[in-house]
Formats: sequence, C-alpha cells, structure tokens
Amino acid sequence: MADMDLADLDAFAAVARARSFRGAAMRRGVSASALSEALRRLEARLGVRLLNRTTRSVTPTEAGQRLLDRLAPALGEVAAALDAVNDYRDTPTGTLRLNVPTIVARAVLPRMIGEFMRSHPGITIEITGHDSFIDVFAAGFDAGIRYDESLERDMIRVPLGPRTQRFVTAASPAYLAVHGRPCHPDDLLHHACIRHRFDSGNSPRWQFERGGESVTIAPSGALVTTAVEMQLQAAIEGLGIIRSFEEFLAPALAGGILEPVLSDWEEDFSGPYLYYSSRRHMPAPLRAFVDFLQGPWGRW
Repeated sequence: MADMDLADLDAFAAVARARSFRGAAMRRGVSASALSEALRRLEARLGVRLLNRTTRSVTPTEAGQRLLDRLAPALGEVAAALDAVNDYRDTPTGTLRLNVPTIVARAVLPRMIGEFMRSHPGITIEITGHDSFIDVFAAGFDAGIRYDESLERDMIRVPLGPRTQRFVTAASPAYLAVHGRPCHPDDLLHHACIRHRFDSGNSPRWQFERGGESVTIAPSGALVTTAVEMQLQAAIEGLGIIRSFEEFLAPALAGGILEPVLSDWEEDFSGPYLYYSSRRHMPAPLRAFVDFLQGPWGRW
C-alpha cells in the first residue's frame, strides 16, 4: 500500500463527509466524475467497497466508515503540515471553506468579503449557503456562521456583522386592502402566510414579543418554499403575509411595495457569529479571517 495515492484518499474522505459526489465536487471545485474515478481506483486498489451508492444517497460501508474515522485525523495533520509553510510567506494562501445561513450569504458577507479578499489575494474563499443544522467540520468546512442559540458551547465564536438583527412581518398594500391588517399575532391564523421551509423539511413557527408577552403561532398558507426570492415575490404580488429578516425585506419596504405589520411586536435578537472548533493548529486562511473580524467588520 506504500504507493497509495493520497489524492484518492482525500477524494474519498470528501465524498464520505458530504454524502454526495455532487456536493463534494462543488466544494472542491472539481467534477463529480473525477471524484467517482478516484473512488473507483481506490476501491480497486483496496479490494473492498467503501461507499454504497444509490440514485438518492451516498453512504460509507462499514469498511468505509472505519477508514474515514482513521483517515480524517491523518489528512488533517497533512493539511496542517502543508499549511505551516504559510508562516514563511508575506501573506497567507490557501482555501477558506465557510458554511453559512443563506441570509448571511445574502446580506452580511457581501459587504465585507471584498475588503478581505483585496487584503489577502492568495486566499480562495468557498462559501456554501445552508439553512439546516449540520456538522460543518465533518462536512469538510473550516468554520461556520450561525446564530447564538444554535451554537455548541465548546465552539470558539467570533462576532461577525451586525450585533443585533430583527425579523419583520409585511404584506403588500393590495393584500392588506382586501384582507385587512392584523393587529395581534393571533390574527395571522386567519391570514394566508408565506412560509419558509428549511432544507431539513421543517417550517419554523413565528415568534413575537411585546412588553414581556410572547406569542408563538404556526402559520398556515398555500405557499411553502425554501426559496426566499419566491417568498418575496409572492408577498409583492399580494399572495400573503411574509416574515423574514429586516435586511432582506428592506428594499421592498423602502419602496412601499410592502408594508410592515405588527411592528410593535418585533424584538431584536443577537447577530451572527463565526464559529470553529478548538484546534492545535488553525489553518492560515481561517486565522487571517478571524484577525480580520477583530476590526470593524466584527461589530457593526
């Protein structure tokens, strides 16, 4: 086994973590067919199947899982050894892989990422928008961005972007003219609500607070989608009431094509954090990004 191709082992680990050839290929910037060929070579060399493949899923076999468990730390040490060379460069190089909520990818990162890239021209940034809760490190990411309530306590967290945010509930003037304006969150139970669905299949309840009173409702409506752009367009066309991040709805509100409702029931919540696990050696691209967030971009 001395001549085992390290690249093929790395390809196997990427696919096994992502549970998908396509997902692993997107994160690595290669074709799915190239990863498939690497897996074919590796399995032929070892003489054992490492991944179970169906049209819907890719999962490690028992042998594949045992290999992955032993291989992941070794590949991490190899990456750390290569990354140590960055200490001898004027500016760090390498790839920074981030898993972030779609609202952060849309409304927070675009405002800062240009400055970071200009300051670190040798760093490539791979950003994956994802609203489900996953083990970002097992999936091959260097760090994630999430909100305080969904962070594990053993994670290192660094403030990123606005320190407070809020949800806004809104509808088009045409919708309100026909169906009336809700005055209390319970009124929404009698309205068409445009609902968001996470990749996991769950739809969040809508939570409101005012003067110490909390109200949680399970909205109903004919449109349920993971696509926030479709939700916004549906609200503009008068199909129902939308509830989303203030940053996302701000242009439509400013233009008058949506009107806020229940504004006195909206409470601020803590903004997002970059988080990563405690490691003996932090990759240079991640270290550079953490240092960058120590400045103004860490606290708007």
